[in-house]
Amino acid sequence: MSIFASVELGPPVEVFALNKACIEDPNPNKVNLGVGAYRTNEGKPWILPVVKKAEAAIVADGSLNHEYLPVLGMDSITNAASSLLLGDDNDALKSKRAFGVQCLSGTGALRLGAEFLARILNRTTFYYSDPTWENHHKVFLYAGFTEPKTYRYWHQDTRAIDFAGMMEDLDKAPEGAVVILHACAHNPTGIDPTQDQWKQIADVCEKRKLFPFFDSAYQGFASGDPNKDAFAVRYFVSRGFELFCAQSFAKNFGLYNERIGNLTVVQKDTSTSAAVASQITLLVRGMYSNPPAFGSRIVSRVLNDKELRNEWMECIKTMSSRIITMRKALYDELVALKTPGTWEHITNQIGMFSYTGLNEQQVQILIKEFSIYLLKTGRISMCGLNESNVAYVARAIHAAVTRE
Repeated sequence: MSIFASVELGPPVEVFALNKACIEDPNPNKVNLGVGAYRTNEGKPWILPVVKKAEAAIVADGSLNHEYLPVLGMDSITNAASSLLLGDDNDALKSKRAFGVQCLSGTGALRLGAEFLARILNRTTFYYSDPTWENHHKVFLYAGFTEPKTYRYWHQDTRAIDFAGMMEDLDKAPEGAVVILHACAHNPTGIDPTQDQWKQIADVCEKRKLFPFFDSAYQGFASGDPNKDAFAVRYFVSRGFELFCAQSFAKNFGLYNERIGNLTVVQKDTSTSAAVASQITLLVRGMYSNPPAFGSRIVSRVLNDKELRNEWMECIKTMSSRIITMRKALYDELVALKTPGTWEHITNQIGMFSYTGLNEQQVQILIKEFSIYLLKTGRISMCGLNESNVAYVARAIHAAVTRE
C-alpha cells in the first residue's frame, strides 16, 4: 500500500479549469473572460516594449552573473518598489521607518507578511472582503491564521460597494485583527471606495486598533496613474499606521511568470527595523532561501531610469485605456440591446475585472451555449474583450438575462 493512498483528490482551481476548457473548446467564437492577464485587441499576450528594451540591456550586460541575491532581495528593486508605492518624498521612506522585501510576486509577499504576523506577532484573526480574490483565504490559513472573518463589500441589488455593511463589520472586529484591503481595482468586483470612504475606513481601523494589510496588484494598471492608484496606502501611512503592503509587478509590467513582487513594511520608527528585518530574513530562509533575479532586474532598470520609467508610464496608460474602452463598449452594446437591468456598474468599475451581477445559472448559459468562459460568480476579465467579440458577448449576456 502506497503511503500516498490516503491522499484525497483536491478540488480544481476554477480559473485554471475554465482556461483549460476554453483551450479545448473547438468553437471558433469562444471567448475567455476568466484569465487574469492582459490581452491586446487581437486577444494576444503583450510584452511591454520597455520590458523588451530592459531585457536586451540585461542580456548584453557582461558584468552580470548568476550568483545568489541577498535573502531580502536587491536594494535597487526594493527601494524602487517601495518608492513607487509610497511616493519618492514620503516621510516614512526618508526617515527609514519603511523598507521593502523582494518577494515571489504579490502572492509571495502576502504569504511572507502573513507568516510574520502569525508566527512572530501571534496574530490569529484576519478579515477579508466578501467577495475577494479566492487565494487570500488560503494564503493566510496556510500561514498559520486560525480565525478567518469576512466583511461585507459587494451589494448585489445595487451592484455597488456595501459601504455601510463594511463599516459595521470592521467596527465589530477584535483589537489586533489583520484586515486585508485592496489598494485599488478591487478583485473581483472592480469597485473601489472613494477617497472619503477610505478616510472612514482608516478611522475605524484606528478606533479598533486593526492592522491594515494592503494588497496592491494593479498600481498604475488600474487608472494609468500610479500615484492615483496608491492613494489609499499613502493616506494610511500619512495617518501614522503601521502596515504591510504586498506589491505585484505581474500586471503593470506584464511579468506574470517572472514572479517579481515586494513587501513594503511601514513602522512607527526605525527602532524596530533591525529586529523585523532579521525575523523576515529567517522566514524567507526557511521558505525559499532567496529570491530570483531576472524579473527584479527588469523592474529595477525601468523604475530607476528616468527615460525607461517614462516609457513604462505610457505602456500602463495603453493597457488601462484599452480596458476602459472595452467597459464602455460592452455597456453601449447592452444598452443598445435593451438588456434588462442596470449596467452602469460596468463603466463605474475599474481595473482588470468586472462583477457583472450575472447569477450562476446565467453564467452556465454563457459557457455551455455560447462558449464564453467566466467564473460562476459572474466575474469577467475585461482584458478578454476586444473589438471583434464585444458585440457577441453582449448578445450572449442579453440572451442569458432574458431567458425564461
